[in-house]
Amino acid sequence: MDEKTGTENYLKYPVVLVHGFGFRDGKKLNYWGRIPKFLEDKGCKVFYGGQDSCATIEDNALLLKRRIEEVLEETGAEKVNIIAHSKGGLEARYLISSMKMYGVIASLTTVGTPHHGSVTIEKIPKFVLKTAGFFMNIWMRIMGDKHPNAYRAYLSFRADSAEKFNADNPDSPDVYYQSYAFAMRRDIFLWFTHLIINKLEGENDGLVSVRSAEWGEFRGVKRSNSKRGISHCDEVDMRRRRFTKKHGENVSDILEVYNEIALILKEKGF
Repeated sequence: MDEKTGTENYLKYPVVLVHGFGFRDGKKLNYWGRIPKFLEDKGCKVFYGGQDSCATIEDNALLLKRRIEEVLEETGAEKVNIIAHSKGGLEARYLISSMKMYGVIASLTTVGTPHHGSVTIEKIPKFVLKTAGFFMNIWMRIMGDKHPNAYRAYLSFRADSAEKFNADNPDSPDVYYQSYAFAMRRDIFLWFTHLIINKLEGENDGLVSVRSAEWGEFRGVKRSNSKRGISHCDEVDMRRRRFTKKHGENVSDILEVYNEIALILKEKGF
């Protein structure tokens, strides 16, 4: 029940959407496309993580901690549900485990998060990652990042880094974890990375392999009947439209996935 309006909320706890690498939460260009409005129309209270775009996992987790404390104070809720995309899922896991915020996090749903890292990133020479990180940092400072560190962020995507991260950040028994993976076929924005990752790691969404995205209660691989499949960009509704007409069990609109997430959280009493 909303204490301010007296109306019934769809979920018991507010939802905090946590974005991935390379983007910021903004009003004019919303990272999440139609998703926030869709969840709000269902009766969910929706907030944003507001962390930097390419800071380290540790620095962004600190920003998330402050943001979640603000949300709890503003809403009067005891806990929040986190829905995180890509690297945001790692930041949320660090927040829960290393920063011991498990008492105020009811659930963590990860969408296309590289929990087990990337063998492909390990193949890229470190000097290339440093160079790319240098220019990325300059651009993201202009865009508003306070502590960009793209090189460190790139290293955190390596499979060996993920192994250590997972050992250092075990799941909390007080938090419900679930994850989604996606399969891409052809996307003009991610065709090259998809090709390389497919050769080295198998089926993927253009950036994250299906195997790497599995964590907690795995909800399977989501596919669409479109020629594009579902890419890493599609997972957060980059194109702001459905994929194709509904046919069989495949996803025709990414909003179907978020509807499923909300339904699961409701059924679990979160």
